[in-house]
Amino acid sequence: MDRYRVFKKQTFSSGNYSLVPIRHEDRYSIMQWRNEQIYHLRQDELLTKEKQDQYFTDVVSKLFPQESPNQILFSYLKNDKCIGYGGLVHINWKDKNAEISFIMDTSLEEEYFEYHWSKYLELIEEVAFEQLNFHKIYTYAFDLRPRLYIALANREFRKEATLNEHCLFEGKFVDVLIHSKIKLTMILREAASDDLETTYTWANDKLVRTFAYNQKRIEKEEHSEWFLSKLSSNNCKYYILEENKNKIAGSIRFDIDDMGSSAMISYLVDPRCTGRGYGTYLLENGIKKLVQTKPNIDHVYGFVIKENIASIRIFEKLKFSISYQNDREIKFEKTIA
Repeated sequence: MDRYRVFKKQTFSSGNYSLVPIRHEDRYSIMQWRNEQIYHLRQDELLTKEKQDQYFTDVVSKLFPQESPNQILFSYLKNDKCIGYGGLVHINWKDKNAEISFIMDTSLEEEYFEYHWSKYLELIEEVAFEQLNFHKIYTYAFDLRPRLYIALANREFRKEATLNEHCLFEGKFVDVLIHSKIKLTMILREAASDDLETTYTWANDKLVRTFAYNQKRIEKEEHSEWFLSKLSSNNCKYYILEENKNKIAGSIRFDIDDMGSSAMISYLVDPRCTGRGYGTYLLENGIKKLVQTKPNIDHVYGFVIKENIASIRIFEKLKFSISYQNDREIKFEKTIA
């Protein structure tokens, strides 16, 4: 297997799926998929074996020894079989960003399009954010495949721009959509008395109150008494989310039962920070932090008002089960292994 000089780690895996430096043996499969899917690619003509061989010799082989290649390409494998390929292209090493490229075996698209795009994004995010310390990755896509946007949303990519009538396709000008994701530098710390004002502002925010059980305005004295009691309680763990440069972006609270084995979840994201993946981060990492300090807890649960679609999707994505629901709310729960 060829090795990229820019990496110490060459294989990036999740279950049965992995990214490895693009393999010479996969070149004709890749050629076939590109030709079959030329309609959504920036490719002017059908590839031939001769052209593909030349590309691998003149371009691909020269990427591996470079300290700062302009693209990094991978074979996308299930077990050891190549079922797609992609990478980071148009790499800007100075500004730490790159465009994402990916296509899969054409035969997989009808049934597994969103699944493989989501799996690939999971892996390429590890490459970009953890290995290369990039700040931003993005997609540049002709507005021809709406299923792509589902996969991007599942991985917390945000629509950044629409380039109206930007490309000519079959005699018509079509839009180009750009979706992006920025590396989050976040920490969860324990809540402190200094957070009183911020949490009071959240408690009375119109958007927050929309999905709260108590939708009446809360007085400062009432909130102060409640907040300080939570900080001093042995049956409560309360964390504040801080993102880039100490900006407070949300909170998560666990109210623990008297047996010390189960905890009820309450979390919120600062209304100015919604749509950035913070809710997923809060729930996933809040639970991890909880069990580090309270190892006897083996069960967590939370209630969500049915109109709060974003929160419902987060619980579902993190594999919580629905244990109860009525006309107003859903109870999600999860056993911690």
